[in-house]
Amino acid sequence: MLGVLLALLATLLHAGLCLAGAPLLAGFVNQGRARLLGRRGPPLLQPYRDLARRLRKTALLPDTATECFPFWPLAACLALAVAVLLIPGFCTGLLTAPAADYVTIIGLFALARAATMLGGLETGAGFGGAGAARDALFGLFAEGALLVLLLAFALLAGTTNVDGIAVIFPAAHIGISVSLGFALAAMLAVALTESGRIPADNPAGHLELAMVHEAMLLEYSGRLLALAEYAAMLRLLAWMNLIGAIFLPFGMARAGALLSWPGGLLLWAGKLVLMAAALCLFEVSRAKMRVFRVPEFLGAALLLGMLASVFLFVAARIGP
Repeated sequence: MLGVLLALLATLLHAGLCLAGAPLLAGFVNQGRARLLGRRGPPLLQPYRDLARRLRKTALLPDTATECFPFWPLAACLALAVAVLLIPGFCTGLLTAPAADYVTIIGLFALARAATMLGGLETGAGFGGAGAARDALFGLFAEGALLVLLLAFALLAGTTNVDGIAVIFPAAHIGISVSLGFALAAMLAVALTESGRIPADNPAGHLELAMVHEAMLLEYSGRLLALAEYAAMLRLLAWMNLIGAIFLPFGMARAGALLSWPGGLLLWAGKLVLMAAALCLFEVSRAKMRVFRVPEFLGAALLLGMLASVFLFVAARIGP
């Protein structure tokens, strides 16, 4: 009974920290990116202010949109919120752990992307339709790379459950570092594209989210735009938690061990800061990467995922 109660408390703490801290992570990334560019940058809490300001505004509905127009940002936000709750953050053994299957998480990411694409197609605008079509093309490569990586993790950990992988990887002797390196590079490439962090090549030279994501939100305003922006923040946090749980699982607390929670929380915060700083460096160094090269970027991720699976399969057949 005590174990179930502690798991419930850990799950509630995880949910509260993730849902409330997603804008803070986005603010840290925005400020860090500005500092690397030699600018002061927005305040750390600016994403909270932007969301609060947009929530006070009334959403305008285009004349050409259908009744489903307000539903798509909500659907994307809910799908990503569920994904964030399923992926372990500071500890393992949450009540949501049995449902934290890799396939389920891929499906939630795909559902959120599909909802965003349908929102871009709602009004019939050419720019939104082009962005949705391009995002669908990117999704083909991203889904393929993720499914190939699923095979690699299943071979290495013997399970597709993210919580199980986070428990097995630190305890097991992982000697196939080359395969893990390929898998990490592939997942990073997919995460950068899926979270919209590929910088667009624009005349002003500013670092923005990829144009394909911006194009699908042009017709949204007010509360609906706030939901869409919050969904993007949740997506970024979900990817960082997923990468941290699989490739940086050290120091994670156990839900049933209350004394391990403070250390797990500190290490989780440190991992997020480290990954956010690495993301800022990538965005600044790739400030002029053209959107048309994203399929090549994801194609390389698919190839790396295949190499990781092949190495693991050969190693499993040969044995220790």
